[in-house]
Amino acid sequence: MPARYRGYRWLSLVGIASVVLIWTVAAELQVVPELFLPHPRTVARTLVHITFTGYRGGTLPYHLAASMRRVLAGFLLALPTAVPLGLAMGYSRRVRAFFDPLIEFYRPLPPLAYYTLLIVWLGIGDESKVALLFLAAFPPLSISAMSGVASVPAERVQSALALGASRAQVFRHVIFPSCLPSIFTGMRVSIGFTYTTLVSSEIVAATSGVGWMVLDAGRFLRTDVIFAGIFVMGVTGLALDRVVRLLERRIVPWKGLAE
Repeated sequence: MPARYRGYRWLSLVGIASVVLIWTVAAELQVVPELFLPHPRTVARTLVHITFTGYRGGTLPYHLAASMRRVLAGFLLALPTAVPLGLAMGYSRRVRAFFDPLIEFYRPLPPLAYYTLLIVWLGIGDESKVALLFLAAFPPLSISAMSGVASVPAERVQSALALGASRAQVFRHVIFPSCLPSIFTGMRVSIGFTYTTLVSSEIVAATSGVGWMVLDAGRFLRTDVIFAGIFVMGVTGLALDRVVRLLERRIVPWKGLAE
């Protein structure tokens, strides 16, 4: 977090406390039946119960580990393929002309639109789920890398060439470092979108995962489990984003100078 925003952390705490307070008051007054809006105390008890006792044959750490394994597999497979392709698309008009229409075509498609096709090809196991998450992670990574190349000032490249740098040296020492802030922004967007797609990947023939747990609880009107699962997904999503931000701060320290 930039230094100028650190003094406002108390506002974040006030915002969170306000939501919890409104939720508690609504539950206490039974504005809606508890079946639809469980009390925060009930959700906390359920969270402890599924953590240690489990839900439908698996504890919360078990379901969370299954989801994280799928998310990280899809994201980490996309990262070393989408970023180089995006850099190449930004560096070469021919590469961009070939790949950009393909990426732009499937990028806005709902994941469920082609998930059934992935199941036909790869089966109902984790292979189709990881493939879906890979496809979800790919566009933000490639587009951010391509945009990063396009945003490099021409004067910076021309200065390096004028000093005798080769094209390869210009790319390695000028273009790629200049693209890193955009790449890390794309990583944050990508990991978030991949996580939101997780629920879609766990809809079909899954028996584990936080997304599956929430969907299964919905069939039995277990709103306490649904709230607990949503809380866990939100916290883990924030944790993943925090990891990317810490990597960015370490690898791209100069970005903070402009903030």
